[in-house]
Amino acid sequence: IQEPAKQNMATLKVSSHVPSPSEDAEQLKSAFDDLTFDFCEGWGTNEDLIISILAHRSAEQRKLIRQTYHEACGEDLLKTLDKELTSDFERAILLWTLEPGERDALLANEATKRWTSSNQVLMEVACTRTSTQLLHARQAYHARYKKSIEEDVAHHTTGDFRKLLVSLVSSYRYEGDEVNMTLATQEAKLIHEKIKDKHYSDEDVIRILSTRSKAQINATFNRYQDEHGEEILKSLEEGDEDDKFLGLLRSTIQCLTRPELYFVDVLRSAINKTGTDEGALTRIVTTRAEIDLKVIGEEYQRRNSIPLEKAITKDTRGDYEKMLVALLGEDDA
Repeated sequence: IQEPAKQNMATLKVSSHVPSPSEDAEQLKSAFDDLTFDFCEGWGTNEDLIISILAHRSAEQRKLIRQTYHEACGEDLLKTLDKELTSDFERAILLWTLEPGERDALLANEATKRWTSSNQVLMEVACTRTSTQLLHARQAYHARYKKSIEEDVAHHTTGDFRKLLVSLVSSYRYEGDEVNMTLATQEAKLIHEKIKDKHYSDEDVIRILSTRSKAQINATFNRYQDEHGEEILKSLEEGDEDDKFLGLLRSTIQCLTRPELYFVDVLRSAINKTGTDEGALTRIVTTRAEIDLKVIGEEYQRRNSIPLEKAITKDTRGDYEKMLVALLGEDDA
């Protein structure tokens, strides 16, 4: 499984002449106090101004705006946004305005309180972040919830799910490119034996997936394909379709090796189902816009013959749609 070269993959467009944090904070304050009249919404907040500022600032810039707003107005910007905005647009703005580690901590905490698909969210946060990003999420989790993410995941999961997810969220992988080909050959053989015997939750399988660097895992699965004539994911497709743990294992491998393919699958499911899954759509756009949403969008178009922006605008409306389009770098700002 080859990982494509990754350069300039963010879709976020930061304004070329960024005002100072105090100017941005002042503009946001004026957006909340706006006395213009909107025929549909009445007197109230200037959502377009909020989007034009926040959707075109980097994580570091948004952090400074928040700090400055708090100093100037005596209130956390997030609390003001929460009061002034509603529904899916509010969720998108709030997730985007959070620092990445805080955002991941929030997503993980929400996921521990739900069952089923929430397992995918926990795995997604654990496997598609760098070691440092995951560490920041764990630190933010401590600060916000006064306990560890591992503690909550262990408390809210059972059996094989607990074994895999606790190992994944506890991980601190080596991030370099060096690989041990002898080890890759040995572990490819070991994994093949476990899959053949349907021992999907074997502790060695979980150990390899939760501790090896992504470069090492890619090398192992390339050896697997060379030795056995099919991709690891193809081998795992032969298991029980209704086996939810096996589904989580497949997603884990995809996130560790070709995360853009995983995100395309989640987006397609979120957009194409009857009634859009705004939760999944918002999560992916807000968490990937500064990282690799460009390559996800390219892969989406290749696989679905429609640009991601077009698919989203067909399925969303109003300020929520404007915010997503801005984060995709497709607005006029």
